[in-house]
Amino acid sequence: MDLNVLHNIGYGMYVVSSNKGDLLNGQIANTLFQITSEPITVAISINKKNLTHEYIESSRRFSVSVISENAPLGFVGKFGFKSGRTEDKFKDTKFIKLGSGCPVVLDNALCYLEAEVINEFDCGTHTLFLGKMTDSKILKIGRPMTYDYYHQVKRGATPETAPTFIKKETIQARGGAMQKYRCTVCGYIYDPAVGDPDGDIQPGTEFEDIPDSWVCPVCGAKKTEFVKEG
Repeated sequence: MDLNVLHNIGYGMYVVSSNKGDLLNGQIANTLFQITSEPITVAISINKKNLTHEYIESSRRFSVSVISENAPLGFVGKFGFKSGRTEDKFKDTKFIKLGSGCPVVLDNALCYLEAEVINEFDCGTHTLFLGKMTDSKILKIGRPMTYDYYHQVKRGATPETAPTFIKKETIQARGGAMQKYRCTVCGYIYDPAVGDPDGDIQPGTEFEDIPDSWVCPVCGAKKTEFVKEG
């Protein structure tokens, strides 16, 4: 069985947020579907271990912010590789609270929607929450980030709690003689041919030539926590 087949399924990049009273949390998710149009219902898949899952179960509401294609990796890393149990993800993040108390992330977002949970389905490690849309707004015009763009262009990694995570995933060779390096914390691959534009590292910069102060653009790990890939 070739698990690479799963990489051809279309996904997006979203920040799913919820609240438990005055407590707020949000996380990156790639699985969002519109299920019906009358009434408008949507479904999201959330790992049971995630704090956002706990908050959705408590408030019975969730919001989804559609991420722009030009969102920096650091933003994705903040909501995708950090835990709300140890840090406030909404600190220094532009957001609003809707009338229900549910938070909505505005930074790097093209639009958002809010939904009230009307059903849920146990999917083993994840719960599929079905929600009736109660609010929505276009924030700006742009191109939404797809999961493929996040991986192929932004060179992003996949959290272990994501529904699309594949253990010991095989990275396909993309050609070129320059040595790639992998972050041992989150799995991000530094490709010298691509560099790290968000971190002012120009394409063609060998890993050894990157300043020692540079950190992983996804999770913030130090340069010393990278190893040779392949």
